[in-house]
Amino acid sequence: MGSMSIFLLLAFNGLMLLEAHGFTDESDKQALLAFKSQVSEDKRVVLSSWNNSFPLCNWMGVTCGRKHKRVTYLELGGLQLGGEISPSIGNLSFLVYLGLSNNSFGGTIPQEVGNLIRLEYLYMGFNYLGGGIPTSISNCSRLLELDLYMNPLGRGVPSELGSLTNLVSLNFRDNNLKGKIPASLGNLTSLTQASFGGNNMEGEIPAEIARLSQMVILELSFNKFSGGIPSAIYNMSSLEYLYMAFNHFSGPLRPDFGILLPNIQDLNMGKNYLTGSIPTTFSNISTLQKVALNDNNLTGSIPTFRNVPILQWLILSGNSLGSYSSGDLEFISSLTNCTQLEKLGIGGNRLGGDLPIFIANLSKELTGLSLEKNQISGRVPHDIGNLMGLQALQLSGNMLFGPLPTSLGNLFGLGVLDLSSNKMSGVIPSTIGNLTRLEKLYLYNNSFEGTIPPSLGNCSDLLYLEIGYNKLNGSIPTKVMQLSQLLTFSMPSNSITGTLPKDVGRLEKLVRLSVSDNKLAGELSQTLGNCLSLEEIYLQGNSFDGKIPDIKRLVGVKRVDLSNNNLSGSIPGYFESFLKLEYLNLSMNNFDGQVPTKGRFQNSTIVLVFGNKNLCGGIKELKLKPCIVQAPPIEAKHPSPVLLRKVAIGVSVGITLLLLVFIVSLRWFRKRKKNQKTNNSAPTTLEIFHEKLSYGDLRNATDGFSLSNIVGSGSFGTVFKALLPIDNKIFAVKVLNMQRHGAMKSFVAECESLKDVRHRNLVKLLTACASIDFQGNEFRALIYEFMPNGSLDMWLHPEEVEEIRRPSRTLTLLERLNIAIDVVTVLDYLHVHCHEPIAHCDLKPGNVLLDDDLTAHVSDFGLARLLLKFDQESFMNQLSSAGVRGTIGYAAPEYGMGGQPSIHGDEYSFGVLLLEMFTGKRPTNELFGGNFTLHSYTKSALPEQVLDIMDVSILHSGLRVGFPVAECLKLVLELGLRCCGDSPINRLAMSEAAKELISIRERFFKARRTARR
Repeated sequence: MGSMSIFLLLAFNGLMLLEAHGFTDESDKQALLAFKSQVSEDKRVVLSSWNNSFPLCNWMGVTCGRKHKRVTYLELGGLQLGGEISPSIGNLSFLVYLGLSNNSFGGTIPQEVGNLIRLEYLYMGFNYLGGGIPTSISNCSRLLELDLYMNPLGRGVPSELGSLTNLVSLNFRDNNLKGKIPASLGNLTSLTQASFGGNNMEGEIPAEIARLSQMVILELSFNKFSGGIPSAIYNMSSLEYLYMAFNHFSGPLRPDFGILLPNIQDLNMGKNYLTGSIPTTFSNISTLQKVALNDNNLTGSIPTFRNVPILQWLILSGNSLGSYSSGDLEFISSLTNCTQLEKLGIGGNRLGGDLPIFIANLSKELTGLSLEKNQISGRVPHDIGNLMGLQALQLSGNMLFGPLPTSLGNLFGLGVLDLSSNKMSGVIPSTIGNLTRLEKLYLYNNSFEGTIPPSLGNCSDLLYLEIGYNKLNGSIPTKVMQLSQLLTFSMPSNSITGTLPKDVGRLEKLVRLSVSDNKLAGELSQTLGNCLSLEEIYLQGNSFDGKIPDIKRLVGVKRVDLSNNNLSGSIPGYFESFLKLEYLNLSMNNFDGQVPTKGRFQNSTIVLVFGNKNLCGGIKELKLKPCIVQAPPIEAKHPSPVLLRKVAIGVSVGITLLLLVFIVSLRWFRKRKKNQKTNNSAPTTLEIFHEKLSYGDLRNATDGFSLSNIVGSGSFGTVFKALLPIDNKIFAVKVLNMQRHGAMKSFVAECESLKDVRHRNLVKLLTACASIDFQGNEFRALIYEFMPNGSLDMWLHPEEVEEIRRPSRTLTLLERLNIAIDVVTVLDYLHVHCHEPIAHCDLKPGNVLLDDDLTAHVSDFGLARLLLKFDQESFMNQLSSAGVRGTIGYAAPEYGMGGQPSIHGDEYSFGVLLLEMFTGKRPTNELFGGNFTLHSYTKSALPEQVLDIMDVSILHSGLRVGFPVAECLKLVLELGLRCCGDSPINRLAMSEAAKELISIRERFFKARRTARR
């Protein structure tokens, strides 16, 4: 047999062997169809070409090899596919490239991925995959790139991955990984980039990684790694990007750092515990672009960067650098060669000496210059205006003197100017009005003199204006009242004259007003009551006279100081109802009359009224004279008993006749109204229900209360989906478990709460059914409009929902904001705008339902209370029997100690709801325990680490590049914390929370407002 014949025979046998094992293009087709079957149904349309009508190699995202026509590339990234990844993916035995990134796959990474022995590229980032990293991936020995970024995988890094010796790129960022870096990863000697950032990993970096000599990018930030800077890192001479910020690394940097790592471009070691000095060999790294060593314990002098021409960032703030001496700032001269410098941050150190004139010669690209909290002296250079790109100039807390240069007016892009707490003098130049993008102006605690420049009225974006503790005079310019965005207007301890401008009410967003200790006089403007956002009012130490203006609408105010003026009249009674009031000082005025005794006036540590000689009454702790009550005048002549009896009989007869007339008229009016309704209008759905609905109707509509029709359950019953014959529409039927203690009270509470309320964000109660079931037992049910998108809870925690009901995608950041606004709006309605105030008492994600377009509707008022007539004992019985069990973590702490139901309890619950919506963590998450709660977890991350605690699914939901996620989330989470404070009186009212959330939405989503808003 010839050689050719032998070759053909072997080839034939090989093909037969492949077919015998099922390795054909047909097996690839079946594997992909099985994969498609596991994709969420509403997203399968994207894979519509995956059918027998199209050749396999023409299917969407599929690429076949030229020779065998087997699937070699599968690229489905960014298609927003949901569902789970089928194990059948492991049957694509010729697969070289698998791209599933930027989707919404849940479940786990199938172990069968390990069967793909030809695989070289595996991308599964930006999904919802859990269950850890499969050890079977170690079988993919040809793997070059492994990217699992942004999945809640959990567990640790398998040591078996050390066998992937061909691996070039490894990305495990934001995977919620725990444990240590396995020493076996030192075997990955081909690795050029590795990211472990944003996890919960700990321990020291193993010495074995010293073998990774080809490493270019190493990211370890935002973990709990400890120990000294690993000596192994100094062996990675190819390193260009080294990120180790926000860990527990300690000890010094090696003096020869810049020699051992000469190719570094980005170096971030901020927020650690590093000690020692900054190596002078940094100047050897000509490639250096960004250096961040902030918030460590570094000492010594700052070295020069003369040979680092492309430096962009130098962030060294929050250390102990310098010695308060004149040579501390000499390094800045070397930075004048850095023509690309964008940020210089050296605040919070021990730097001294005069501010060098050549600081004005720094790069035109400089956007941030931060030298605050040092002991720098001298003047601000006249040519500071040369730094045309500056957006933030922070020089506060130093010893600078002299005038403010007029050239500051050339910094047209400046948003922050902070020169507070220095020794500066002279006038505030009118050119400051050129800074039309200015948001924060801090000039307080200096010696500025002259008048407040009216040109400040041009700074229309100004949020914070703080110019107190200077020597300013003249009046407050009326143009300043045009700054409609102003949150803080503070100019205490000056010599300002005139009066408070009459149009101060135009500052509707103002939170803090402080004009204390000036020379202001006249009556206070009535428009002050229009500043509905005010929380702090400081007007003390002036010569204001007249009465306190009507500010009863400022219900969110916390601190008011009107002391040491000439104010007169009585103390307004509306202060009693200011539930958030922490401090009210009315002392040293000319007030008269009786001091109120209710509300905040019951606490003498909160209310100060001394120095008003004509005041009387009040609580005894105020030690005021009692008020003299004048007795009615004594009649000289008394009527006779006979006359009195005649008058009494006449009055009684008159009242009786009037009462009879009223009753007859009322009955006639009701009868006429009923007749009109019968004759002139069709019966409403509610009336039809009342006439026709029975236990049997509801039983039939729910298919015998079938388990397949259950859409939810609560403390007192089960909710079914029901197809009622009327209008052939689907409704939600809540069937009460009458065996459960408190179920009847829950039924009554829900009917009582919802019978007269109407709001677009409340689930509409259509009717109630009180009947007897077929066994003769009591039957109670509530019929609501049906919410097709289920509860907010299932959208926030889809992993806990059975697949058939699981949402096909995640909620976007804007959708979460819209839902939060829907909820807070309806709470404000219930608390303030109802015929009677209503406290929901059981707010949580499970009781927020979503309709077709994800508009939120608050439901389940089984624990609700009408606050004007609540039964505390009944409420506490329900709460103890069911409410607390169902809402641990959401119920306000005072409820657990016997506190009465109140709107403050709802404020607390809403705050918790807000934190859960944006962190993705329940207050009962296993992560929390003892004193470590969702509140402290959130608070500890603000403001810098907000991205560490955010719900990672937010980043999966189509945010545009450059969107300021961190800033938006910080504002929302801070608001949530203010709502759920421990003290009821300090919580944010729902009206204020609604305004702030709407403001956040307007600020960050101006171009994306929804049509339904």
